[in-house]
Amino acid sequence: MHQATGLGHTVPSRRVPGAKLDEGPQALTSPVTDAPPASTAPDAAAVPHLRLILTGLILAMVLASLDQSIVNTALPSMASELGGLAHMSWVVTAFMLSSTITTPIYGKLSDMYGRRVFLLFAISVFLLMSGLCGIAQSMGQLIAFRLLQGLGAGGIMTLTQATISDVVTPRERVRYQGLFTGAFAFSAVTGPVLGGALTSALSWRWVFYINLPVGLVAIALLLRALPPARTRHSHDIDVAGAAAMICAAASLLLLCSLGGSVFAWTSPTAVGLALFALVSACAFVAIERRAREPILTLALFRIRNFAIGTVTTGCMSFAMMSAMVFLPLYFQLVLGLSPAHSGAMLLPQIGAMLLTSVFGGQVSARIGRPKAFMVLGIALEASGLATLALLAMNGAALPWFWGALAILGLGMGIAMPHATVIIQHAAPEGRMGEATASMAFLRSLGGALGVAVSGGVMAGGLRHDLAAIGPGIDVQAIVDGGMATVARLPEALHPAIAAAFRDAITASFEIGAGVMAFAFVLAQLLGRIRFEA
Repeated sequence: MHQATGLGHTVPSRRVPGAKLDEGPQALTSPVTDAPPASTAPDAAAVPHLRLILTGLILAMVLASLDQSIVNTALPSMASELGGLAHMSWVVTAFMLSSTITTPIYGKLSDMYGRRVFLLFAISVFLLMSGLCGIAQSMGQLIAFRLLQGLGAGGIMTLTQATISDVVTPRERVRYQGLFTGAFAFSAVTGPVLGGALTSALSWRWVFYINLPVGLVAIALLLRALPPARTRHSHDIDVAGAAAMICAAASLLLLCSLGGSVFAWTSPTAVGLALFALVSACAFVAIERRAREPILTLALFRIRNFAIGTVTTGCMSFAMMSAMVFLPLYFQLVLGLSPAHSGAMLLPQIGAMLLTSVFGGQVSARIGRPKAFMVLGIALEASGLATLALLAMNGAALPWFWGALAILGLGMGIAMPHATVIIQHAAPEGRMGEATASMAFLRSLGGALGVAVSGGVMAGGLRHDLAAIGPGIDVQAIVDGGMATVARLPEALHPAIAAAFRDAITASFEIGAGVMAFAFVLAQLLGRIRFEA
């Protein structure tokens, strides 16, 4: 028996010898069972152009992850030049909103028609919008282009990982997913430093222009190495389900981002958004239960390891983004560092992440115990974020921040690739793209909620603390102008303003630590997974 993969290859259907899993169905067309899923992935050595495929996929991953890390460092400068510090988090939230709502769609369509065409389309959209972000003349334009840029990023983050699952066996996945996490770490290493250097030497606009050469190389390699899908079948596109999902996710993110700052939590606007999100979510569930080819198969979440893995991934993303988006702002506004220096402050975190993602994947592939590695990584992440909150609250010296960020990086490098492997191993045959997209959806939703919730809490706390300083403080001017406005104020006011920013930003670290503590408890419920040689 042969089966066509999303890459266009035709490979023998077979079970990977020695793969054992306590949870996971054979297929979702029949009742869920505890049998492990079969694998149709060929041996890595048997895949044509594997090195070119891997290089192209890693560059695509770098493209999307570099954009996030490089933009975060430049956010204060963007807000100062274009105005609107209160809307700064929307530069990130808009990007994550659009990338979140598109991930399940990319995953489902790639399962239907193959990965190649959608991956190349996603990269092309991302590059076009990167160029437009670079020429934006207002905060409104920048947010709009970031929204459209996220339409490409959603496909890149989903399809690069789904494609790897097509071409390597489950035991090999932890090794290759470790390389992808290492690529993420590499881009995060260069992103903050490069973002700070470009912002200081040239302009924040170059943090978008730098995407263009990387993306063009990735497109050239994937055009050469990835064959088109050979399967041609008629499919029903779940338009109604996709629309309901988009409405639910968008209204939830708007509520979390604007509630408490633009409008009160008890206002008619907040209540309306909450009700619309609830109704849309219920409609989505009802539609997916009846759809012939649902955009998201709800039965996947009856698989224990899949459900726990995806929710835990969302928690990790929530915690990471709630802290990391505002960390450069803390370094620059509270500690007075330059953009380049604040970017360099993240090097211990990223270096540790790079170390554990690459070497941790190699060790885990030999030992074959992904659950233990994932739990360890989550514990380190929770510890790092809790330490970071304590240091920020007490205004600790810079070397202490390096240690906390290193602990956080060690945990991220261990937990992230193992979460992906656990989720993909629990997925049934033929739904790898959909399963990977479900993980990416909850990861992106968690990250967007992390930014939105932390941004809302930070903005509300900042306004309150600034207003308490005295009548000489123009709260709205500081919120909108950021560093540029603070620099024009009398120096006698600077310590009080810095304290207001410190307290507001510290809250985001505390939120992240709490969410990771929940993720640690949840990870204990994972079924035992073993890959034997």
